[in-house]
Amino acid sequence: MNTSTVLKLVQSSNILAKCSPVLASQFHTSSALCRVVSGKYRITKKRDRPLTYEMANAPHYIAHRKSWNSWNTSSLKDGLRKSETAVEDEFIRRFMNGTWHGLVCSEIIIKRQFNHIRIAAIVRRAVSPTKMYFLIGYSEELLSTWIQCPVTLELQTVDSYKDVIFKYI
Repeated sequence: MNTSTVLKLVQSSNILAKCSPVLASQFHTSSALCRVVSGKYRITKKRDRPLTYEMANAPHYIAHRKSWNSWNTSSLKDGLRKSETAVEDEFIRRFMNGTWHGLVCSEIIIKRQFNHIRIAAIVRRAVSPTKMYFLIGYSEELLSTWIQCPVTLELQTVDSYKDVIFKYI
């Protein structure tokens, strides 16, 4: 390129920038900030915030160190009932937290296989065994009726919430 063509290009770009402030404002010179901050818990000054294993791993470790909270195939290509599955999963989580108020120590994992839903969680042994059996039957029966498919609860019990704590930050 000779100098006259370069000069014409510079002049045309200046004219373009003067005519269209939108085009002129799209050129950024700041450096990229490549920090993964979202989904992580901040460290407290006294390091007294308890975290479970699920909470201690950052979101980018899903499928490497930790698992998904919902197992289903509706999110695959040509999957059926994507939105209904998401709404049902949220309903199940809220129902479980409300029914088992203050007893659920971990995340509620929902696994769907064909027409069967399995719900896994860790709960505290703060109620009598008869009440625990009643809550299991009550939850399974109501969820089966509302969702119109068989529901099974797979619960593990611990003595206290401290048994689920993985580390403090």
